[in-house]
Formats: sequence, structure tokens, C-alpha cells
Amino acid sequence: MMKRIAGILVILILHSLLFTPHSLAQQANNVIDEVIWVVGDEAILKSDVESMRRDPSWSQIKGNPYCVIPEQLAIQKLFLHQAAIDSIEVTDAQINNYVEQRINDLVLTAGSKEKLEEYMSMSMTQIREELRERYKDEMTVIRMREKLTEDVKVTPAEVRRYFKDLPEDSLPLIPTQVEVEVLVLQPRIPEEEIARIKEELRGYTERINNGMSFSTLAILYSEDTASKTQGGELGYMGRGELDPAFANVAFSLTDPKKVSKVVESEFGFHIIQLVDKRGDKANFRHILRRPNVAQSDINASLLRLDSIADDIRAEKFTFEDGCTFISQDKDTRNNHGLMTNQKRGPDGGLMQTSRFEMSELANLSPELARVVDTLQVGQISSPFQMTNRHMKTVCTIAKVKNRIPAHRASISEDFQVLREIVLNKKRAEVIDEWIRNKQKNTYVRINEAWRDCDFEYPGWVE
Repeated sequence: MMKRIAGILVILILHSLLFTPHSLAQQANNVIDEVIWVVGDEAILKSDVESMRRDPSWSQIKGNPYCVIPEQLAIQKLFLHQAAIDSIEVTDAQINNYVEQRINDLVLTAGSKEKLEEYMSMSMTQIREELRERYKDEMTVIRMREKLTEDVKVTPAEVRRYFKDLPEDSLPLIPTQVEVEVLVLQPRIPEEEIARIKEELRGYTERINNGMSFSTLAILYSEDTASKTQGGELGYMGRGELDPAFANVAFSLTDPKKVSKVVESEFGFHIIQLVDKRGDKANFRHILRRPNVAQSDINASLLRLDSIADDIRAEKFTFEDGCTFISQDKDTRNNHGLMTNQKRGPDGGLMQTSRFEMSELANLSPELARVVDTLQVGQISSPFQMTNRHMKTVCTIAKVKNRIPAHRASISEDFQVLREIVLNKKRAEVIDEWIRNKQKNTYVRINEAWRDCDFEYPGWVE
């Protein structure tokens, strides 16, 4: 290990010893690159810190970034080393989806792709690749932390005991929450438009069979933004992680050289190619195309919804009956139109609730959130157009079933929220103890000029 570390130091020409250090910020401008920390046999470079510092998400960092960021990277190295030992992995699909969401957030923050490129001093391709590497590590760390705390439990008595003597103003503030019902119509798509999309995909298949790369065509034409930059690859996924119609065809493929027939899923139309199989998981690449929806068909659906809303207001039938018998939204019609919010529960597993904070609803559908924000409980909206979670254009009327005003949490009304607070506190204590123990058994070297910091974990410097 020591030979490897020495090699890294020589290769990167550590000339930090050739000048007298001033502040860390001044050094950052004087050195092209250098190893500033070594954790185990992994190096942390000055360029790693600078890259993180350029990320807009670090703009509000508390403390000296040249202290906070290296320490966070060092902690990450501890988790990644343990994850490698424990064979913790994340799928390419998870990484791709997260990266695309992050890029969209960054573009919105910067104002445009061009401004983001200017701010980051990188092209969009370089930004995407850097984010892929970073979030692969970050998501692996998350999985490792989850494994380390999977046995942490909390009892109702512990929750009550923890909050019993807290003053009211110390209790968490629960934001306004809403329960929302939706009645959805999908605008008609003419058969000729569907035929056009299918013929387009068959044309891609013919070009692939004639020797053109599937990956190249996916990059050029696929409408799946999360996978197209990876040549259409989804990463290793199980059957249950995919749309059922897509999975049925994809998992029937056995020859990586073959291309599937055209498949229709909730997301649109696809052609699929097998990349590799590992046990009950497989990696596929695909090209997604969505039919265009004509404005005239959107208008027709909005007009029909307007008539349906009038009939509900006239009490010819209830909103819930309309959702059950008229709505074309598979996710809600069997629940009388009531939307469900799937998120992490107190035990770390997925849980479903009918309550949404407005920020959660906005993340799901900005158009829906804007409409719901204007409605009173029981009021039915005017028809509006929105993009659903499958990225399809649909037409909707919405009803607010319930609105729970912002309030201080109470044991009787918000037990799950309070339980999660106590559970997270216990998890944090487990992680804190693990990091401190790991420090004691891990080789750490910090350049002299980067030691003058008030670290969260002082054990880095003996």
C-alpha cells in the first residue's frame, strides 16, 4: 500500500513543499493539482475539492470549503472501502435517473445549459460524466449507510419519552399537506401516428441489422433522457423494476445481437436489445419514441372533462365514481382517484401515504401543484393539461379531498414523523461511532498545509 501511495505522490509532482503555505484558498490558485489527503490507499486530489466547490449545491456550505469538502470526501472513502468488502452495488439505471434529475435542477438554478457550462467550466458531456462518477459513489455510500443501520429500531415508548418534555417550539413544524384526487383522460392518438412511430422504430432495427450501432441510434433518437447518453443502456435491473409489458419482451431475449419487436409500454414505444444477464437481473439497451399528441386532440379531451366536471357539480355522479369508471389513469382509478405518495418510511423501507407536502406534489407534477394550490377542500378544478410520471401528456381535473394546515407535530397526529426523527437520531449515533472506529484502523495522511482545520472528526490528525 505504501509503495502505491508513494507512486501517486511522485506522479502528481507534489511541489507544495517548494513554497511557503499561506491560506488554503491561496494555495488553490498556485497548484495545478496535488494529493492533499490519503485515506487507506485512496488519494484525494485538490482537483476533487475544486470540482465539488464549483457545484452550486455547495454554494451555501457552512465553514471553510477547503476543510469541509476534503473531510466529507475522506468519510466517503471509508464507506466506499467497506462497500467494496460487503459487495454493495448500485445499478446504472439508478445512477442515470439521478444524474438527469440533478442536471435538470442545475440547469434551472443556472438559468440555461450555456450558463451552467460557463459556471462549471465544462461541457454538458463533461458535467454529465463527472456527475455519474460522483453520484455512483454517493449512492453506494447511501446503500452502505443503510446496511450499517438496518438493525436499528425504535419503540413507541422511546418516541414518547424523547418528545415528552420538549417545549412546543422545539417540536418539528409539519408543512401543509394535501390529499388529492384526479380524473385523467389521455388524448386520442390517431392510428396513423402510432403507425408512424412503429415504422420509425422498425427502420432503426433494419439499420442495426445492417451493421449500425444500436447505441449510436439510441444517443441520436431515443426520448429516454436518462439512458440515451449511455447508448440506451438501463443497467442491471430485475423484472419487477421495469414496466410489465417492457419486461415481458426484454427478459425473453437471449441473443445480444438480436433486436426485439416493437413494444408498447406506459412510457411509449420501444425496441430492445439484450446486453447481458446476471442471475435474475439483466442489462438492456432500448430506444424509446413517443407519438406526438395533436393540440386538437388535447382540446377535445379538455372539452370532455369540462362536461364531466359540470355533471359532477350537478350531482349526477360523484367525483370518485367518475374516477373509477371514466378515468384512464391506471395508478389512481382503482383507488377512486386518490393519489398515493410513495416515500421512505421510518424503518428505511418504502411506505405509501395519501398525504403530499406541496413541494412533493410539485416535484411530481408542477402543473398539478399549481392547480391544487388554488383549490378549496371539495372544490373541483377546471380541466388542465399536465405531464404524468410516465412523461405522457394527459388532461386532468383535480379535487382536493383534504388539506392539513401547517402545524407543530404531535404524538397523536404525527407519530410516524416523530418516530422517524428518533430513528434517524439513533442511526446517526451508530454511523458516528462507526466512523470514529474506522478512523482508528485506517491509514490517513494529510498534507501539512491542509491540517489547520476544525474537523468534525478530529481523529484524522493524531
